[in-house]
Amino acid sequence: MTAATPWPAALAGSPAVSVIEQAIAKQRLSHSLLLHGDDPDTLVAVALAIADRLLNVKGASAAFPPEQHPDCFMLRPAGKMRQISADATRELINKVQVSPAVAPRKVAILHEVDRMNTAAANVFLKTLEEPPANTTLLLLTTRPYALLPTIRSRVLHFRFPAAATVVAADGWAPWLADYQAWLARLSEGVSGKTAIADQVFTLYGLVARFSAVLDFATGEVWKLQKEKLPPDLEDDEQVAIETGIANGLRARLFAEIEAATRNFALPRLATADGRSRRAYAAAIEKLEHNVGLLRLNLNEAAALEDFLLSSLRLWTQR
Repeated sequence: MTAATPWPAALAGSPAVSVIEQAIAKQRLSHSLLLHGDDPDTLVAVALAIADRLLNVKGASAAFPPEQHPDCFMLRPAGKMRQISADATRELINKVQVSPAVAPRKVAILHEVDRMNTAAANVFLKTLEEPPANTTLLLLTTRPYALLPTIRSRVLHFRFPAAATVVAADGWAPWLADYQAWLARLSEGVSGKTAIADQVFTLYGLVARFSAVLDFATGEVWKLQKEKLPPDLEDDEQVAIETGIANGLRARLFAEIEAATRNFALPRLATADGRSRRAYAAAIEKLEHNVGLLRLNLNEAAALEDFLLSSLRLWTQR
């Protein structure tokens, strides 16, 4: 059978994809793969492409899309805390212990595996030590360093870069343009109470608009995602998926703020004095710091406000 699930366009023919395809063709793919990178959507697309090539093969009695395949099992975080529990992990393990229904093997896709609590991680570790027969485990994470070292040591690692695409969210392109215009005014110098007040009002306007763009984009992506989800998905799993969508979009938006800052600064750095260079380096360092805090559940509006206030100081210093 020909695989119906394509690789992400940006990754087709890449070294990692080529290695996986050759291993599948030779039936020598490892029983456990860790798929990691910065973009959760890319990781999911890769996992589904692998699952399609493992399940819909010659000898299978029927073909299904991976998301609907009776021999493809999913484990996702659940609830607002977005945790993977020991009970959910045991349930997955019980499913992969059963003989496949229509394909020669089974596939389990573990979304955001770094969200396993300690008990779940220890339960899963035993499965990695004695993997079920004819089963491939695909572990997805944007934070591989958060996994237990004993889990990382028992899986084959593949890193997939995020596709360099602009987030298609209503209002986002104007936001980036207004942000760069704001930086331009700051770098030219701000003096006088009226001018300073205008910059501060613009700053808080950017924060409010950012939240509106993120909320709208999350809602639109969630509408599309819900159509692809299994009908028997639990409510707490749906909550976790929607939260994950928001977190993924948030990460992309902040990455594009970094790119917009770089695109603003690069033409100026060639002829810039030391002050401008220090401002750019300090701004990027501050942004990266705040993005790190987002992973610790800092609110995105607070993170952006802190970054923009720091930018206000950095770019106007004389």
